Amino acid sequence: MNNNSDVMYRLLVQSVVDYAIYMLKPDGTVANWNAGAQRAKGYTPDEIVGKNFALFYSEEDRKNGAPQRGLATATATGRFETEGWRYRKDGSAFWAHVVIDAIRDEFGELLGFAKITRDCTEQQEQQRKQREQEQRFRMLVEGVSDYAIYMLDLDGNVENWNVGAQRAKGYVAEEIVGQHFSRFYSAQDRLNHIPEKNLTTAFKTGRFEDEGYRYRKDGSAFWAHVIIDAIRDDAGKLIGYAKITRDCTEQQALLRKQHEQEKNFRLLVEGVRDYAIYMLDVQGRVVNWNNGAQRAKGYLADEIVGQHFSVFYGSAERNANAPEANLGIALKTGRFEDEGWRYRKDGSAFWAHVVIEAIRDESGKMVGFAKITRDITERRENEQQLLRARDLAQSQSAKMSELSGFLDTIISNIPSCVIVEDAISREILMVNDKAEQLFGVNKALIMHKRPHECMSAELGDYFNSLADVALRSEGIHSREQLLLTAGGERILHTRATTISGKDMRQNYVMLIVEDVTDQREADARIRHMAHHDNLTSLPNRVLFRQKLSEALRVDNQNNQVSATLCLDLDNFKNVNDALGHQIGDDLLRVVAKRLRSALRDHDTLARIGGDEFAIVLPNVRSADEAAVVAQRLIEGIRPPINVEGHNLSVGLSVGIALTSQTTNTPEHMLRCADMALYEAKRNGRNRFEHFTIEMDDQARSRRVIENDLRDAISGRQLKLYYQPITDEKGIIGYEALMRWHHPIKGLIMPNDFIPIAEETGLIHMLGAYALYEACREAQSWNTEQSVSVNLSPLQFKNSSLVSVVEGALRESGLAPHRLEVEITESVLLDDTLGNIRTLQSLKTLGVQIALDDFGTGYSSLSYLRSFPFDKIKIDKSFINDMGDSREALAIIRAITGMSRSLDIQITAEGVESGEQYAKLREEGCTLFQGYFFGRPQPSELRLKELE
Repeated sequence: MNNNSDVMYRLLVQSVVDYAIYMLKPDGTVANWNAGAQRAKGYTPDEIVGKNFALFYSEEDRKNGAPQRGLATATATGRFETEGWRYRKDGSAFWAHVVIDAIRDEFGELLGFAKITRDCTEQQEQQRKQREQEQRFRMLVEGVSDYAIYMLDLDGNVENWNVGAQRAKGYVAEEIVGQHFSRFYSAQDRLNHIPEKNLTTAFKTGRFEDEGYRYRKDGSAFWAHVIIDAIRDDAGKLIGYAKITRDCTEQQALLRKQHEQEKNFRLLVEGVRDYAIYMLDVQGRVVNWNNGAQRAKGYLADEIVGQHFSVFYGSAERNANAPEANLGIALKTGRFEDEGWRYRKDGSAFWAHVVIEAIRDESGKMVGFAKITRDITERRENEQQLLRARDLAQSQSAKMSELSGFLDTIISNIPSCVIVEDAISREILMVNDKAEQLFGVNKALIMHKRPHECMSAELGDYFNSLADVALRSEGIHSREQLLLTAGGERILHTRATTISGKDMRQNYVMLIVEDVTDQREADARIRHMAHHDNLTSLPNRVLFRQKLSEALRVDNQNNQVSATLCLDLDNFKNVNDALGHQIGDDLLRVVAKRLRSALRDHDTLARIGGDEFAIVLPNVRSADEAAVVAQRLIEGIRPPINVEGHNLSVGLSVGIALTSQTTNTPEHMLRCADMALYEAKRNGRNRFEHFTIEMDDQARSRRVIENDLRDAISGRQLKLYYQPITDEKGIIGYEALMRWHHPIKGLIMPNDFIPIAEETGLIHMLGAYALYEACREAQSWNTEQSVSVNLSPLQFKNSSLVSVVEGALRESGLAPHRLEVEITESVLLDDTLGNIRTLQSLKTLGVQIALDDFGTGYSSLSYLRSFPFDKIKIDKSFINDMGDSREALAIIRAITGMSRSLDIQITAEGVESGEQYAKLREEGCTLFQGYFFGRPQPSELRLKELE
């Protein structure tokens, strides 16, 4: 190592703060002390250099000679490595990973020891918590009684058995553990090898899920929902199956009952003879026709389906556009209800009670009308006859008093309130018991009084106005209103009609009053449920679209601007997966409250689904105002949220779209806001972005590339090019670089399609293709040259990566040492322990591992100790700059010096000139790659020898 390299190496060691790195003399005396040692143990160099390292041990360890044994082991074997408690200057303890290496001169004489200590207290605590969590999970599984949860070995034999399994299937653990799970299937299923086929499905796809009959110990059958998940270790190797079975016999019976009820309902509607029940399309044309409709109106289905429903009205009503007006009321309010004359096919009239209800789909789109008509001619005639009979009875002699009493009894027991007034004096001539109860009046005290004389002014005005309308025009006139009654505020639906006496003049006004409060409240609850999210009570997608449409209409009318915001929680899926849906639901409720509190009263906040929300901000003055609201929402979500003792942190990404002078529809606004949301999440999350036209262009381009890329995978448009990697003697291997030969656009480079493949999940298919194809082509070269394949960070995190690499080697026959996989530093940021295990599994296969683009990302010397890298590739940016930048050259020198100390090969990427090549050789680089040696070419055209 030259002087510059020695200096750089010492500077690197001194600057490391995560490791205590220092030298001991042969007797254990501390010889030097780095910043990491001072941070870990609390001593400054002046306090500790010259002292014996036994100070870091407990008094008991010192008495037992533990420090000396460690040195003795290192002296004898070259290294001593252990974990245990060590102590700082202030007496506090920490769990340490310790390595002591014996340092000898070239003659083998002991010079001292190199000692590296790392504080692993946090990892130790995490491992302890993990063990506790595993214990709790085992206790949870064993205690679950509604689900049979157990493991199968690779052959399908039962390995364990929980309480739910014993309850569901009747076996105790001693009877079933070790037995094949096929005994839960029928004899016919076993003959057809159904159990084995199910395991095969789980093995190939990761999961088998089905419903069917399974059998208990006593031979009884139950309907079961079954899940079999393939369980693999960290290396991707199959180690068994997790099986969950739930007895769904009761649910299955309920489902059959529901289907039967639906069938019965259809038969009921089709078979009803007293009601005409049919559908109209949005234009009012008849869509279907039941038996009751045929009976009531005389038309066969073939004669009426497709005709406008106005054929059932009289000519005067058609000329007055009454049918269209009735549909308009139903469309606006959701329901139209009335009584009046309707006409049959033969021209005869009947008095009908008619209900028309608007039908919308789940998105709120109008799809038609449901129409129910009942012939109540007989009922109306009975009401008329009843009052005429009452009039006749009162005008007759005492002989008719018995009949009058009988009629009084009938009227008293009618479930609706009945009030009869004199048409001229407006005095009350009759009330029934129901009216007394509802209005809190005494029948004897209100007879021959006007309504406003014996009731509240509000009720008196209500009945007088209805009577006025009935006397002015023929027919039944109804009104619904919230009024104060003896039972409090109630919604009253009243029908008013006139009754003629013997002289055929309008002698009476009859008011029939019904309390419809409960019915209307139920209707309101149903409407609320149809337009609101059950979890948060926020508006749902249907209501949100209505609010957004209204805001856009007002914008257009008043020449103002609204903002549409799409929101998505960051990290919510991790919380939901780790802690369960109940915690996730509680978290969403708190998030909804925080979001709502950050908005104005007239702003609309809706939950669209999952962890997605949307907002309409009417009448915003500028894009900046919408941005202020978005930032306020982000800041409102930032503080941790406590849910059942868990402090949960989630972020918020927001996309903003403003109305413009061009197309403004709800679909357009939501799509624009969603594209802005996508950009916010792509740029780092926990931020907001405004929609731009460029985003739309980029989204269209991404969709085109994504669709074309799917065709490219199946159409073999992807091809590997190979760029040579050389040493001083010649070509030792190649890096495989993917190219896309598009049938129209020509050659497409990786930077234009790899990011889209990562976003859409296609990267796993591309990565597997690259591995299999590179191994296959390299095997065909009949040389010992290696082939290097880049791994995407997403591909590296796939639990099946090791299996894919193993399969590529096995299928091609390529020797494992000829395959090199390249990863970037970004791979190492998440799940470090898991990544170490994956890398170690690849090393076990014999595959070479390279760290690509070293020095450009989140470089840490700890990576080079923790990960088993065979090679470091210096990023080409340093190669490009080393002629003009002292810093770039110093970094190259530091990397090459460090690599020699760690016995790791170095490859210089991007070598484009002889001057660069000569300088890199001078600095100690031994492997090279770049245009100076050769450009990437297909396998058959690759450069085979250096010129």
